[in-house]
Amino acid sequence: MINKLLVIVGPTASGKTGLSIKLAKNFNGEIVSADSRQVYKGMDIGTGKITQKEMQGVPHYLLNIVSPKTRFDVAKYRKKALKTIKYIQKRNKLPILIGGTGFYIQAVVDDIVFPKVKPDWKLRSLLEKKDAKFLFKELNRLDPQRAEIIDKNNKRRLIRAIEIVKKTNKPVPPLKKNKPQFKILMIGIKKEKKELISLIKKRLLKRLKNGMLAEVKKLRKSGLSWKRLEEFGLEYRYIAQYLQKKITKEEMIEKLQKEIEHYAKRQMAWFKKDKRIRWIKNYSQAKKISKNFINK
Repeated sequence: MINKLLVIVGPTASGKTGLSIKLAKNFNGEIVSADSRQVYKGMDIGTGKITQKEMQGVPHYLLNIVSPKTRFDVAKYRKKALKTIKYIQKRNKLPILIGGTGFYIQAVVDDIVFPKVKPDWKLRSLLEKKDAKFLFKELNRLDPQRAEIIDKNNKRRLIRAIEIVKKTNKPVPPLKKNKPQFKILMIGIKKEKKELISLIKKRLLKRLKNGMLAEVKKLRKSGLSWKRLEEFGLEYRYIAQYLQKKITKEEMIEKLQKEIEHYAKRQMAWFKKDKRIRWIKNYSQAKKISKNFINK
């Protein structure tokens, strides 16, 4: 059994998907997605989900595994990801974990143990009516230490943190890490700021042309509320606002471009904290360090 795990990270639109396919074909690999939105069925264009054609025959896991009506969190993801990685390894294939959701990556790489606090649906329902600004202020009052390191715009994480504090009457405990289960190589794709902004714009316009608006309309028709659509952030939030006539099409595109750029910046800030990541600029660099890692 191969007890190795190759991890590919980087900001949105940096080319993680293309790199992962090349490495998988070169090193007998299979790909495990680490994207908090690509787990949902029917959310394809807006999340940049890889198509069957783009997969080039390389097996992909943890895509389209739950309904967007279902709540899916990092603890559930970790459990499924670890099981999938071991399944790939048992068949003497190289698992390649790829994604831009830093917390999902960390949950697997560091084998994080999450607090076992059951959801309080009544409390969540009340908190979901509040905006992120209010939730952050509330968390800062209850647990200033957790507030210091949380994404203050991420309502889902803010609600979970408040829930843990209120249910346990204690601050959110530091994340516990187990000894890593695998030998790990982490590769990060680095892009110059101007190039990344250009790539984001090009991809956004392509997605709009390829039917992203129709995708959101279809999700709405399937029974998703506007509120739920907006919870998915970025493309889904601003397209939902446009379809509700809250903003114009021009405002939607402008806001989306800016928000995706900010998101990419937050992703890089998260990944830069991890000193294990080997930053590369092209495929040949990635191939070389991957080969050395696999042949060790």
